[in-house]
Amino acid sequence: MTKATSPPQRTDALRLGLCCQFADQPIKFRVTTVTAMLCLPRPGQLARLAELCRANAEALLAALQFCASHGIGAFRILSQILPVKTHPVAGYEIDDLPGGAEIMARFQECGQYARDNNLRLSFHPDQFVVLNSPNPQTLANSLAELNYQAEVAEWVGADTINLHGGGAYGDKATALSALRRNIERLPAPVRSRLTLENDDKVYTPSDLLPVCADTGAPLVYDAHHHRCLPDGLSLAEVTERARKTWRAEPLFHISSPLDGWDGPKPERHHDYIDRNDFPVAWLGWPLTVDVEAKAKELAVARLIADLQVGNHGSRRT
Repeated sequence: MTKATSPPQRTDALRLGLCCQFADQPIKFRVTTVTAMLCLPRPGQLARLAELCRANAEALLAALQFCASHGIGAFRILSQILPVKTHPVAGYEIDDLPGGAEIMARFQECGQYARDNNLRLSFHPDQFVVLNSPNPQTLANSLAELNYQAEVAEWVGADTINLHGGGAYGDKATALSALRRNIERLPAPVRSRLTLENDDKVYTPSDLLPVCADTGAPLVYDAHHHRCLPDGLSLAEVTERARKTWRAEPLFHISSPLDGWDGPKPERHHDYIDRNDFPVAWLGWPLTVDVEAKAKELAVARLIADLQVGNHGSRRT
């Protein structure tokens, strides 16, 4: 399956990505709650939502400018970049908002900036977005959220909407069959961008690689999750197999455990990346790696410095 939007072309091999927020920079994305919106009459809701969406388009441009000027090659866009977009009562279409066309145009300008500056954009929907849920309402809500994120992805040129496999619901084989079936039914703007990621609780790379092969959805390989939930495959083996699921530049994830690999909860993310956790198998070929660390842009900057001076290694490969 061909991706609707290809990652920008690069001359270097490794692209490190920043995820959604900033720790130290005064770049903030604004959100709201359904409760706050429902306290307002509908015209007031739409005016307030337009203000938030406009501010988030400006924040996205500022985020991309920061990335371009600091050697950060990718940015994951906040799922609620358009706040409460899909809520059944408070939700809206962009044309419903005062100045909606101008807001959309501003997001499109962000996309042009990303293309001009060789930045790759992606989405990672929240945990409530589950494609294999047996609950019809959960599935409907998930599809609405995916459609919304695909809409914004079209504006900005994001090539990836990344999901975890979902729940097992007491029968992993049946749950994976539901996942396959519902991926096949996705509308083209979603399906052409959909990727699957192994998690640290339910689905390993071994579970998802056959689904990727059947559906054409590439695997976003999360090495931290795999170390927390191993499946008998080595990191190098999964790296090679995951690469083959992509027709474009692969996107992987890296993080380090807060209290070390022998700590009580190794799945919790550290503020920074231990350079020894960065796989040597990920070096020397075109790859995007999202840095999932609490220190955000500070963690990306430190990892860039560590890798540039050659201080890298591999742990538990």
